[in-house]
Amino acid sequence: MKKGFTLTATLKYLGFCLVFGLFLMATGCNKDFENTLPQNFRNDTLGLGAGKKVLYIVLDGVTGVAIKALAPTNLAQINAKATYTYEGLADNKYNVITNASAWTTMLTGYEYTKHNVTSEDFSGLNLQTTPTVFTRIKSSLNNARTVSIASTTVFNDKLAGDATIKQNVADDAAVKTAVVTELTTNNPSMVVAQFHSAETAGAVNGYTAATPAYAAAIRSIDGYIGEMLTALKARKGYSGENWLVVIASNKGGGPSGGAPGSNIFNDASRNAYIAFYNPRFSSVLISQPDPNSYPFVGTGPRFIATTNSNVTAIQNNTAIGNFGTTGDFTFMFKFRDDYGQANYYPMFLAKRNAFNSVSSTGWGFLFGANSAQLDWGGTPRPGFGIDIRDGRWHTVAFTIGLLNGVRTLTLYVDGLTRYSGSINGRNIDNNIPLRLGGDVGTNGDTQTNLLIRDVALFNVNMSAADVAAIMRTQIKPSTPFYNNLLGFWPGNETSGTTMLDQSGKGNNFTYSSNVTFAGFEEISPNISPDISPAAYLSVPNGVDIPLLIYNWLNIAVSPQWGLTGRLYIPTVSLPTN
Repeated sequence: MKKGFTLTATLKYLGFCLVFGLFLMATGCNKDFENTLPQNFRNDTLGLGAGKKVLYIVLDGVTGVAIKALAPTNLAQINAKATYTYEGLADNKYNVITNASAWTTMLTGYEYTKHNVTSEDFSGLNLQTTPTVFTRIKSSLNNARTVSIASTTVFNDKLAGDATIKQNVADDAAVKTAVVTELTTNNPSMVVAQFHSAETAGAVNGYTAATPAYAAAIRSIDGYIGEMLTALKARKGYSGENWLVVIASNKGGGPSGGAPGSNIFNDASRNAYIAFYNPRFSSVLISQPDPNSYPFVGTGPRFIATTNSNVTAIQNNTAIGNFGTTGDFTFMFKFRDDYGQANYYPMFLAKRNAFNSVSSTGWGFLFGANSAQLDWGGTPRPGFGIDIRDGRWHTVAFTIGLLNGVRTLTLYVDGLTRYSGSINGRNIDNNIPLRLGGDVGTNGDTQTNLLIRDVALFNVNMSAADVAAIMRTQIKPSTPFYNNLLGFWPGNETSGTTMLDQSGKGNNFTYSSNVTFAGFEEISPNISPDISPAAYLSVPNGVDIPLLIYNWLNIAVSPQWGLTGRLYIPTVSLPTN
Protein backbone atom coordinates (compact mmCIF):
# COMPACT_ATOMS: atom_id res chain seq x y z
CA MET A 1 0.00 0.00 0.00
CA LYS A 2 1.40 3.35 -1.00
CA LYS A 3 1.87 5.66 1.94
CA GLY A 4 2.21 9.42 1.89
CA PHE A 5 2.70 11.95 4.63
CA THR A 6 -0.16 11.07 6.95
CA LEU A 7 -2.05 13.39 9.26
CA THR A 8 -0.40 11.63 12.19
CA ALA A 9 3.05 12.35 10.79
CA THR A 10 2.06 15.92 10.05
CA LEU A 11 0.90 16.46 13.61
CA LYS A 12 4.06 14.84 14.97
CA TYR A 13 6.17 17.18 12.83
CA LEU A 14 4.28 20.23 13.95
CA GLY A 15 4.25 18.92 17.49
CA PHE A 16 8.00 19.07 17.97
CA CYS A 17 7.87 22.79 17.25
CA LEU A 18 5.14 23.17 19.88
CA VAL A 19 6.54 20.69 22.31
CA PHE A 20 5.51 22.69 25.31
CA GLY A 21 1.92 23.14 24.11
CA LEU A 22 0.11 25.11 26.76
CA PHE A 23 2.84 27.47 27.81
CA LEU A 24 4.49 28.40 24.51
CA MET A 25 2.78 30.97 22.38
CA ALA A 26 4.48 31.70 19.08
CA THR A 27 3.35 35.29 18.69
CA GLY A 28 4.13 37.20 15.54
CA CYS A 29 6.18 40.17 16.59
CA ASN A 30 4.41 42.48 14.13
CA LYS A 31 1.21 42.56 16.22
CA ASP A 32 0.22 44.53 19.26
CA PHE A 33 -0.59 42.43 22.28
CA GLU A 34 -1.68 42.91 25.84
CA ASN A 35 -0.37 41.02 28.83
CA THR A 36 -1.56 37.46 28.29
CA LEU A 37 -1.18 36.14 31.81
CA PRO A 38 -4.50 35.11 33.38
CA GLN A 39 -6.54 38.08 34.55
CA ASN A 40 -6.63 36.87 38.15
CA PHE A 41 -2.83 36.71 38.23
CA ARG A 42 -2.41 40.39 37.44
CA ASN A 43 -1.83 42.93 40.14
CA ASP A 44 -1.64 46.35 38.58
CA THR A 45 -4.28 48.15 40.61
CA LEU A 46 -1.68 49.98 42.66
CA GLY A 47 0.42 50.94 39.66
CA LEU A 48 3.74 49.66 38.45
CA GLY A 49 5.50 50.38 41.72
CA ALA A 50 3.42 47.76 43.52
CA GLY A 51 2.85 45.50 40.53
CA LYS A 52 4.96 43.97 37.81
CA LYS A 53 8.73 44.02 38.19
CA VAL A 54 11.66 42.22 36.62
CA LEU A 55 14.95 40.86 37.93
CA TYR A 56 17.07 39.88 34.91
CA ILE A 57 20.21 37.87 35.77
CA VAL A 58 22.74 37.37 32.98
CA LEU A 59 25.16 34.44 33.31
CA ASP A 60 28.08 34.84 30.93
CA GLY A 61 29.46 31.62 29.49
CA VAL A 62 27.35 29.31 31.67
CA THR A 63 26.26 26.31 29.62
CA GLY A 64 22.95 24.60 30.20
CA VAL A 65 24.76 21.28 30.15
CA ALA A 66 26.91 22.37 33.09
CA ILE A 67 23.92 23.60 35.08
CA LYS A 68 22.15 20.29 34.53
CA ALA A 69 25.20 18.31 35.64
CA LEU A 70 26.01 20.44 38.69
CA ALA A 71 22.40 21.01 39.82
CA PRO A 72 23.32 24.07 41.93
CA THR A 73 21.13 24.40 45.01
CA ASN A 74 19.39 27.69 44.29
CA LEU A 75 18.88 27.13 40.59
CA ALA A 76 17.39 23.73 41.39
CA GLN A 77 14.87 25.46 43.64
CA ILE A 78 14.16 28.03 40.94
CA ASN A 79 13.47 25.26 38.43
CA ALA A 80 10.72 23.98 40.70
CA LYS A 81 8.78 27.19 39.98
CA ALA A 82 9.93 28.08 36.50
CA THR A 83 9.65 27.44 32.82
CA TYR A 84 13.25 26.50 32.10
CA THR A 85 15.60 24.74 29.73
CA TYR A 86 19.11 23.31 29.75
CA GLU A 87 19.06 23.28 25.96
CA GLY A 88 18.29 26.90 25.19
CA LEU A 89 20.17 28.75 22.48
CA ALA A 90 22.09 31.99 22.62
CA ASP A 91 21.00 32.32 19.00
CA ASN A 92 19.97 30.01 16.19
CA LYS A 93 22.37 31.15 13.50
CA TYR A 94 25.79 29.99 12.27
CA ASN A 95 27.75 33.16 13.06
CA VAL A 96 30.72 33.16 15.40
CA ILE A 97 29.13 34.10 18.69
CA THR A 98 30.76 36.57 21.09
CA ASN A 99 29.85 38.01 24.48
CA ALA A 100 29.03 41.31 22.79
CA SER A 101 26.72 39.81 20.17
CA ALA A 102 24.98 37.63 22.75
CA TRP A 103 24.46 40.50 25.21
CA THR A 104 23.06 42.69 22.45
CA THR A 105 20.64 40.00 21.32
CA MET A 106 19.27 39.33 24.80
CA LEU A 107 18.92 43.02 25.69
CA THR A 108 17.37 44.22 22.41
CA GLY A 109 15.22 41.34 21.20
CA TYR A 110 16.86 41.42 17.78
CA GLU A 111 19.08 38.75 16.26
CA TYR A 112 22.56 39.70 15.13
CA THR A 113 21.47 40.16 11.50
CA LYS A 114 19.40 43.09 12.77
CA HIS A 115 21.60 44.60 15.47
CA ASN A 116 24.81 43.92 13.47
CA VAL A 117 27.02 43.19 16.47
CA THR A 118 29.40 40.28 15.89
CA SER A 119 32.74 41.31 17.40
CA GLU A 120 33.62 42.10 21.00
CA ASP A 121 34.13 45.78 20.16
CA PHE A 122 30.40 46.19 19.35
CA SER A 123 31.24 47.40 15.87
CA GLY A 124 28.06 47.97 13.87
CA LEU A 125 25.80 48.57 16.88
CA ASN A 126 23.01 51.03 16.14
CA LEU A 127 20.74 51.49 19.13
CA GLN A 128 18.53 53.85 17.15
CA THR A 129 17.23 50.99 15.02
CA THR A 130 17.50 48.24 17.65
CA PRO A 131 16.87 49.85 21.05
CA THR A 132 17.51 48.02 24.31
CA VAL A 133 14.93 47.08 26.96
CA PHE A 134 16.15 50.07 28.96
CA THR A 135 15.20 52.41 26.12
CA ARG A 136 11.81 50.78 25.49
CA ILE A 137 10.86 50.84 29.19
CA LYS A 138 12.01 54.44 29.54
CA SER A 139 9.82 55.56 26.64
CA SER A 140 6.82 53.40 27.56
CA LEU A 141 6.47 53.69 31.36
CA ASN A 142 6.36 56.83 33.41
CA ASN A 143 8.71 57.02 36.38
CA ALA A 144 10.14 53.56 35.76
CA ARG A 145 13.42 52.94 37.55
CA THR A 146 15.71 50.62 35.60
CA VAL A 147 19.05 49.55 37.02
CA SER A 148 21.98 47.80 35.33
CA ILE A 149 24.76 46.38 37.52
CA ALA A 150 27.67 44.84 35.66
CA SER A 151 31.03 43.30 36.40
CA THR A 152 32.10 43.99 32.80
CA THR A 153 32.32 47.71 32.11
CA VAL A 154 31.62 47.48 28.39
CA PHE A 155 28.27 45.81 29.09
CA ASN A 156 26.96 48.97 30.70
CA ASP A 157 28.85 51.39 28.52
CA LYS A 158 27.41 49.98 25.28
CA LEU A 159 23.99 48.71 26.27
CA ALA A 160 22.75 50.46 29.42
CA GLY A 161 22.89 54.08 28.34
CA ASP A 162 19.17 54.54 28.95
CA ALA A 163 19.09 52.77 32.30
CA THR A 164 18.06 55.05 35.16
CA ILE A 165 21.04 53.80 37.15
CA LYS A 166 24.08 51.91 35.89
CA GLN A 167 26.83 50.65 38.14
CA ASN A 168 30.14 49.18 37.06
CA VAL A 169 31.59 47.06 39.84
CA ALA A 170 34.78 45.08 40.34
CA ASP A 171 33.55 41.49 40.28
CA ASP A 172 30.58 39.16 40.61
CA ALA A 173 30.52 39.40 44.40
CA ALA A 174 30.17 43.16 44.05
CA VAL A 175 27.33 42.68 41.55
CA LYS A 176 25.45 40.61 44.10
CA THR A 177 26.04 43.17 46.86
CA ALA A 178 24.85 46.05 44.68
CA VAL A 179 21.72 44.13 43.61
CA VAL A 180 20.86 43.28 47.22
CA THR A 181 21.29 46.95 48.16
CA GLU A 182 19.05 48.06 45.28
CA LEU A 183 16.33 45.58 46.17
CA THR A 184 16.52 46.47 49.84
CA THR A 185 16.55 50.27 49.64
CA ASN A 186 14.88 51.29 46.37
CA ASN A 187 11.83 50.62 44.23
CA PRO A 188 13.13 49.41 40.86
CA SER A 189 10.97 48.40 37.91
CA MET A 190 13.72 46.27 36.45
CA VAL A 191 17.15 45.27 37.70
CA VAL A 192 19.69 43.70 35.33
CA ALA A 193 22.63 41.89 36.93
CA GLN A 194 25.55 40.70 34.77
CA PHE A 195 27.91 37.99 36.10
CA HIS A 196 31.13 37.23 34.26
CA SER A 197 33.30 34.97 36.46
CA ALA A 198 32.16 31.69 34.86
CA GLU A 199 33.08 32.99 31.42
CA THR A 200 36.53 33.94 32.69
CA ALA A 201 37.08 30.53 34.27
CA GLY A 202 35.72 28.66 31.27
CA ALA A 203 37.85 30.54 28.76
CA VAL A 204 41.01 29.57 30.66
CA ASN A 205 40.15 26.10 31.93
CA GLY A 206 37.28 24.77 29.82
CA TYR A 207 33.50 25.08 29.96
CA THR A 208 32.60 21.75 31.54
CA ALA A 209 31.14 20.71 34.85
CA ALA A 210 34.22 18.54 35.36
CA THR A 211 36.49 21.61 35.30
CA PRO A 212 37.02 22.64 38.96
CA ALA A 213 37.47 26.36 38.38
CA TYR A 214 34.46 26.60 36.07
CA ALA A 215 32.25 24.54 38.39
CA ALA A 216 33.34 26.62 41.39
CA ALA A 217 32.46 29.85 39.57
CA ILE A 218 28.99 28.54 38.74
CA ARG A 219 28.41 27.45 42.34
CA SER A 220 29.49 30.87 43.60
CA ILE A 221 27.07 32.60 41.23
CA ASP A 222 24.35 30.22 42.39
CA GLY A 223 25.02 31.37 45.95
CA TYR A 224 24.75 35.00 44.83
CA ILE A 225 21.41 34.22 43.16
CA GLY A 226 20.17 32.77 46.42
CA GLU A 227 21.13 35.92 48.31
CA MET A 228 19.46 38.17 45.72
CA LEU A 229 16.22 36.21 45.85
CA THR A 230 16.26 36.32 49.63
CA ALA A 231 16.59 40.10 49.45
CA LEU A 232 13.82 40.31 46.88
CA LYS A 233 11.39 38.28 49.01
CA ALA A 234 12.29 40.37 52.07
CA ARG A 235 11.08 43.59 50.43
CA LYS A 236 8.42 45.39 52.49
CA GLY A 237 6.02 45.52 49.55
CA TYR A 238 6.82 42.08 48.20
CA SER A 239 3.36 40.64 48.94
CA GLY A 240 1.82 43.17 46.57
CA GLU A 241 4.41 42.75 43.83
CA ASN A 242 4.67 40.35 40.92
CA TRP A 243 8.31 39.69 40.12
CA LEU A 244 9.41 37.97 36.95
CA VAL A 245 12.90 36.61 37.49
CA VAL A 246 14.77 35.81 34.28
CA ILE A 247 18.02 33.89 34.59
CA ALA A 248 19.79 33.32 31.29
CA SER A 249 23.17 32.45 29.88
CA ASN A 250 24.37 35.00 27.38
CA LYS A 251 26.14 32.13 25.54
CA GLY A 252 27.68 28.75 26.15
CA GLY A 253 31.34 27.87 25.84
CA GLY A 254 33.91 26.38 23.56
CA PRO A 255 34.79 26.96 19.89
CA SER A 256 32.14 29.10 18.26
CA GLY A 257 30.31 28.88 15.00
CA GLY A 258 28.89 25.74 13.40
CA ALA A 259 29.27 24.64 9.81
CA PRO A 260 26.34 25.69 7.60
CA GLY A 261 23.68 23.04 7.79
CA SER A 262 24.98 21.55 11.03
CA ASN A 263 22.79 20.95 14.07
CA ILE A 264 23.01 24.08 16.21
CA PHE A 265 21.93 22.09 19.26
CA ASN A 266 25.37 20.48 19.05
CA ASP A 267 27.19 23.84 19.10
CA ALA A 268 28.38 24.14 22.71
CA SER A 269 29.07 27.85 22.28
CA ARG A 270 25.31 28.42 21.93
CA ASN A 271 24.09 26.07 24.66
CA ALA A 272 22.24 28.18 27.23
CA TYR A 273 20.40 27.79 30.50
CA ILE A 274 17.29 29.98 30.50
CA ALA A 275 14.67 30.15 33.25
CA PHE A 276 11.53 32.25 33.74
CA TYR A 277 10.70 32.15 37.47
CA ASN A 278 7.89 33.33 39.71
CA PRO A 279 6.62 31.64 42.89
CA ARG A 280 3.28 31.02 41.17
CA PHE A 281 4.72 29.37 38.07
CA SER A 282 4.53 25.65 37.51
CA SER A 283 7.73 23.75 36.78
CA VAL A 284 7.99 23.15 33.04
CA LEU A 285 11.18 21.77 31.48
CA ILE A 286 11.66 22.55 27.79
CA SER A 287 13.92 20.18 25.87
CA GLN A 288 15.00 20.11 22.27
CA PRO A 289 12.80 17.99 20.02
CA ASP A 290 13.49 14.29 19.63
CA PRO A 291 15.73 13.82 16.55
CA ASN A 292 13.51 10.88 15.58
CA SER A 293 10.69 13.36 15.04
CA TYR A 294 12.47 15.33 12.32
CA PRO A 295 10.77 14.77 8.97
CA PHE A 296 12.66 13.67 5.86
CA VAL A 297 11.69 16.41 3.43
CA GLY A 298 12.47 16.87 -0.24
CA THR A 299 11.88 15.63 -3.75
CA GLY A 300 13.02 12.48 -5.48
CA PRO A 301 12.82 10.84 -8.92
CA ARG A 302 10.04 8.27 -9.26
CA PHE A 303 11.14 5.10 -11.02
CA ILE A 304 8.13 3.33 -12.50
CA ALA A 305 8.35 0.19 -14.61
CA THR A 306 5.29 -1.41 -16.18
CA THR A 307 4.65 -3.83 -19.02
CA ASN A 308 4.64 -0.87 -21.41
CA SER A 309 7.16 1.72 -20.19
CA ASN A 310 9.81 2.49 -17.62
CA VAL A 311 11.68 5.39 -16.04
CA THR A 312 15.46 5.16 -15.64
CA ALA A 313 18.58 7.11 -14.75
CA ILE A 314 21.66 5.93 -16.66
CA GLN A 315 25.22 6.64 -15.46
CA ASN A 316 27.31 8.46 -18.06
CA ASN A 317 30.61 6.91 -16.86
CA THR A 318 30.54 3.13 -17.37
CA ALA A 319 33.45 2.68 -14.93
CA ILE A 320 31.28 3.76 -12.01
CA GLY A 321 30.17 0.62 -10.19
CA ASN A 322 33.09 -1.58 -11.30
CA PHE A 323 34.96 -2.87 -8.23
CA GLY A 324 37.58 -5.18 -9.79
CA THR A 325 39.49 -7.57 -7.54
CA THR A 326 41.27 -5.01 -5.33
CA GLY A 327 40.46 -1.78 -3.60
CA ASP A 328 38.07 -0.55 -0.92
CA PHE A 329 34.56 0.76 -1.57
CA THR A 330 31.29 1.72 0.11
CA PHE A 331 28.07 2.15 -1.87
CA MET A 332 24.82 3.39 -0.31
CA PHE A 333 21.39 4.76 -1.17
CA LYS A 334 17.93 5.42 0.24
CA PHE A 335 14.71 4.21 -1.30
CA ARG A 336 10.98 4.01 -0.73
CA ASP A 337 8.93 1.34 -2.49
CA ASP A 338 5.43 2.54 -3.30
CA TYR A 339 4.30 -0.48 -5.32
CA GLY A 340 3.61 -2.36 -2.13
CA GLN A 341 2.87 -5.74 -3.67
CA ALA A 342 4.63 -9.06 -3.61
CA ASN A 343 5.81 -9.96 -7.11
CA TYR A 344 8.58 -11.73 -9.00
CA TYR A 345 12.18 -10.43 -9.09
CA PRO A 346 12.24 -7.00 -10.75
CA MET A 347 15.61 -5.29 -10.46
CA PHE A 348 15.58 -1.63 -9.55
CA LEU A 349 19.27 -0.64 -9.29
CA ALA A 350 22.03 -2.56 -11.08
CA LYS A 351 25.13 -2.65 -13.23
CA ARG A 352 24.41 -5.53 -15.60
CA ASN A 353 22.46 -6.37 -18.75
CA ALA A 354 18.69 -6.38 -19.03
CA PHE A 355 17.28 -6.51 -15.55
CA ASN A 356 14.75 -9.15 -16.49
CA SER A 357 17.39 -11.54 -17.81
CA VAL A 358 18.11 -14.63 -15.73
CA SER A 359 21.84 -14.08 -15.50
CA SER A 360 24.43 -11.52 -16.54
CA THR A 361 27.90 -10.43 -15.53
CA GLY A 362 27.50 -7.65 -12.99
CA TRP A 363 25.52 -6.90 -9.87
CA GLY A 364 22.12 -5.52 -8.96
CA PHE A 365 19.40 -5.07 -6.38
CA LEU A 366 16.08 -6.77 -7.00
CA PHE A 367 12.83 -7.22 -5.18
CA GLY A 368 11.59 -10.60 -4.09
CA ALA A 369 8.17 -10.98 -2.58
CA ASN A 370 7.96 -8.29 0.16
CA SER A 371 11.71 -7.93 0.57
CA ALA A 372 14.75 -7.53 -1.67
CA GLN A 373 18.22 -8.95 -2.26
CA LEU A 374 21.62 -8.14 -3.75
CA ASP A 375 22.66 -10.29 -6.71
CA TRP A 376 26.47 -10.35 -6.98
CA GLY A 377 26.95 -12.00 -10.35
CA GLY A 378 24.60 -14.77 -9.30
CA THR A 379 26.58 -15.65 -6.18
CA PRO A 380 26.26 -14.55 -3.46
CA ARG A 381 22.66 -13.36 -3.39
CA PRO A 382 22.05 -12.15 0.18
CA GLY A 383 18.56 -11.06 1.16
CA PHE A 384 17.56 -7.99 3.13
CA GLY A 385 15.86 -10.13 5.75
CA ILE A 386 13.00 -7.68 6.41
CA ASP A 387 9.84 -6.43 4.74
CA ILE A 388 10.92 -3.29 2.90
CA ARG A 389 7.96 -2.87 0.52
CA ASP A 390 6.01 -0.92 3.08
CA GLY A 391 5.90 2.61 1.66
CA ARG A 392 8.55 3.84 4.11
CA TRP A 393 12.05 5.10 3.54
CA HIS A 394 14.85 2.56 4.00
CA THR A 395 18.63 2.74 3.76
CA VAL A 396 20.85 0.22 1.95
CA ALA A 397 24.63 -0.05 1.68
CA PHE A 398 27.39 -2.50 0.91
CA THR A 399 31.10 -2.35 1.57
CA ILE A 400 34.01 -4.09 -0.15
CA GLY A 401 37.39 -4.54 1.49
CA LEU A 402 39.76 -6.90 3.22
CA LEU A 403 38.60 -8.73 6.34
CA ASN A 404 41.31 -10.94 7.84
CA GLY A 405 43.11 -10.82 4.49
CA VAL A 406 40.02 -11.90 2.52
CA ARG A 407 38.18 -9.52 0.20
CA THR A 408 34.72 -9.37 1.69
CA LEU A 409 31.33 -8.04 0.66
CA THR A 410 29.12 -6.83 3.53
CA LEU A 411 25.48 -5.82 3.09
CA TYR A 412 23.68 -3.38 5.40
CA VAL A 413 19.97 -2.55 5.53
CA ASP A 414 18.61 0.14 7.84
CA GLY A 415 21.93 0.28 9.67
CA LEU A 416 22.14 -3.43 10.49
CA THR A 417 24.54 -5.96 9.00
CA ARG A 418 22.52 -8.42 6.92
CA TYR A 419 25.33 -10.40 5.24
CA SER A 420 29.10 -10.65 5.12
CA GLY A 421 30.97 -13.07 2.86
CA SER A 422 33.98 -13.60 0.63
CA ILE A 423 34.21 -12.32 -2.94
CA ASN A 424 37.95 -13.01 -3.05
CA GLY A 425 39.23 -13.14 -6.63
CA ARG A 426 35.80 -12.43 -8.13
CA ASN A 427 35.72 -9.91 -10.96
CA ILE A 428 32.31 -8.97 -12.30
CA ASP A 429 33.32 -5.72 -14.00
CA ASN A 430 31.63 -4.77 -17.27
CA ASN A 431 31.05 -1.86 -19.64
CA ILE A 432 27.35 -1.64 -18.85
CA PRO A 433 26.32 1.66 -17.22
CA LEU A 434 25.04 1.72 -13.68
CA ARG A 435 21.28 2.07 -13.87
CA LEU A 436 18.54 3.22 -11.54
CA GLY A 437 15.01 2.03 -12.28
CA GLY A 438 13.54 -1.19 -13.63
CA ASP A 439 12.99 -2.67 -17.08
CA VAL A 440 9.81 -2.79 -19.04
CA GLY A 441 8.24 -5.90 -17.50
CA THR A 442 7.00 -8.99 -19.30
CA ASN A 443 4.02 -9.22 -16.94
CA GLY A 444 2.45 -7.51 -13.96
CA ASP A 445 4.76 -9.31 -11.55
CA THR A 446 7.77 -7.29 -12.67
CA GLN A 447 6.33 -3.83 -12.10
CA THR A 448 8.06 -1.33 -9.83
CA ASN A 449 7.21 2.08 -8.41
CA LEU A 450 9.81 3.58 -6.08
CA LEU A 451 11.77 6.69 -5.14
CA ILE A 452 15.58 6.55 -4.93
CA ARG A 453 17.62 9.22 -3.16
CA ASP A 454 21.14 9.98 -1.90
CA VAL A 455 23.10 7.48 -3.99
CA ALA A 456 26.77 7.65 -2.96
CA LEU A 457 29.97 5.77 -3.81
CA PHE A 458 33.12 6.08 -1.66
CA ASN A 459 36.59 4.66 -2.21
CA VAL A 460 36.85 3.50 1.39
CA ASN A 461 35.73 0.38 3.27
CA MET A 462 33.76 1.93 6.12
CA SER A 463 33.30 0.21 9.45
CA ALA A 464 29.87 -1.06 10.41
CA ALA A 465 29.47 1.85 12.84
CA ASP A 466 30.37 4.42 10.17
CA VAL A 467 28.00 2.88 7.65
CA ALA A 468 25.16 2.79 10.18
CA ALA A 469 25.69 6.46 11.02
CA ILE A 470 26.30 7.88 7.54
CA MET A 471 23.63 5.95 5.65
CA ARG A 472 20.96 7.54 7.88
CA THR A 473 22.06 11.11 7.21
CA GLN A 474 22.02 13.54 4.33
CA ILE A 475 25.57 13.74 2.99
CA LYS A 476 27.25 17.14 3.06
CA PRO A 477 30.85 18.48 3.12
CA SER A 478 30.99 17.96 6.90
CA THR A 479 30.10 14.25 6.54
CA PRO A 480 32.96 11.86 7.43
CA PHE A 481 34.74 10.46 4.34
CA TYR A 482 33.27 13.21 2.15
CA ASN A 483 36.64 13.57 0.41
CA ASN A 484 36.52 9.86 -0.45
CA LEU A 485 33.46 10.25 -2.64
CA LEU A 486 33.72 8.93 -6.19
CA GLY A 487 30.22 10.17 -6.82
CA PHE A 488 27.24 11.53 -4.93
CA TRP A 489 23.81 11.81 -6.48
CA PRO A 490 21.17 13.22 -4.08
CA GLY A 491 18.46 13.02 -6.71
CA ASN A 492 16.90 16.21 -5.37
CA GLU A 493 16.18 17.71 -8.78
CA THR A 494 12.68 18.98 -9.49
CA SER A 495 12.94 19.14 -13.29
CA GLY A 496 15.21 18.28 -16.21
CA THR A 497 16.91 15.06 -17.25
CA THR A 498 20.24 15.31 -15.39
CA MET A 499 20.84 13.66 -12.02
CA LEU A 500 23.76 15.76 -10.87
CA ASP A 501 26.90 14.35 -9.31
CA GLN A 502 27.42 16.69 -6.37
CA SER A 503 30.79 15.21 -5.43
CA GLY A 504 32.40 17.45 -8.02
CA LYS A 505 33.61 14.47 -10.10
CA GLY A 506 31.19 15.17 -12.95
CA ASN A 507 29.81 11.64 -13.16
CA ASN A 508 26.18 12.57 -13.83
CA PHE A 509 23.26 10.25 -14.50
CA THR A 510 20.81 10.99 -17.31
CA TYR A 511 17.13 10.56 -16.56
CA SER A 512 14.79 9.21 -19.20
CA SER A 513 12.56 11.93 -20.65
CA ASN A 514 9.46 10.62 -18.89
CA VAL A 515 10.86 11.09 -15.38
CA THR A 516 8.69 12.78 -12.78
CA PHE A 517 9.72 14.11 -9.38
CA ALA A 518 7.72 13.45 -6.24
CA GLY A 519 7.72 15.61 -3.15
CA PHE A 520 7.78 13.96 0.25
CA GLU A 521 7.68 14.99 3.90
CA GLU A 522 7.56 12.13 6.31
CA ILE A 523 9.09 10.66 9.42
CA SER A 524 11.09 7.46 9.05
CA PRO A 525 12.77 5.52 11.86
CA ASN A 526 15.54 4.66 9.41
CA ILE A 527 16.63 8.18 8.50
CA SER A 528 18.05 11.04 10.56
CA PRO A 529 17.45 13.98 8.23
CA ASP A 530 18.87 17.43 8.65
CA ILE A 531 17.19 19.29 11.44
CA SER A 532 14.62 21.87 10.43
CA PRO A 533 15.37 25.49 11.42
CA ALA A 534 11.95 25.48 13.07
CA ALA A 535 13.31 23.08 15.68
CA TYR A 536 15.64 25.78 17.03
CA LEU A 537 12.58 27.89 17.86
CA SER A 538 11.11 25.15 20.03
CA VAL A 539 13.39 26.12 22.94
CA PRO A 540 13.94 29.58 24.41
CA ASN A 541 16.54 31.69 22.62
CA GLY A 542 18.27 34.77 23.97
CA VAL A 543 16.34 36.91 21.49
CA ASP A 544 13.02 35.86 23.07
CA ILE A 545 13.65 37.38 26.51
CA PRO A 546 12.83 41.08 25.87
CA LEU A 547 9.43 40.16 24.42
CA LEU A 548 8.43 38.39 27.63
CA ILE A 549 9.70 41.32 29.71
CA TYR A 550 7.58 43.79 27.71
CA ASN A 551 4.59 41.49 28.03
CA TRP A 552 5.11 41.16 31.78
CA LEU A 553 5.29 44.93 32.21
CA ASN A 554 2.16 45.46 30.07
CA ILE A 555 4.12 47.28 27.38
CA ALA A 556 2.38 46.85 24.02
CA VAL A 557 4.78 45.94 21.24
CA SER A 558 4.35 48.05 18.14
CA PRO A 559 4.52 46.36 14.71
CA GLN A 560 7.13 48.90 13.76
CA TRP A 561 9.54 47.54 16.36
CA GLY A 562 10.12 44.44 14.25
CA LEU A 563 11.29 42.28 17.15
CA THR A 564 12.61 38.87 16.09
CA GLY A 565 11.86 36.89 19.25
CA ARG A 566 8.98 34.63 20.24
CA LEU A 567 6.69 35.01 23.23
CA TYR A 568 6.81 32.40 25.98
CA ILE A 569 3.96 32.26 28.46
CA PRO A 570 4.82 30.30 31.60
CA THR A 571 2.19 28.03 33.11
CA VAL A 572 0.65 29.65 36.17
CA SER A 573 -0.43 27.69 39.23
CA LEU A 574 -3.44 29.56 40.53
CA PRO A 575 -4.77 29.26 44.10
CA THR A 576 -7.51 26.70 44.49
CA ASN A 577 -9.48 28.66 47.09
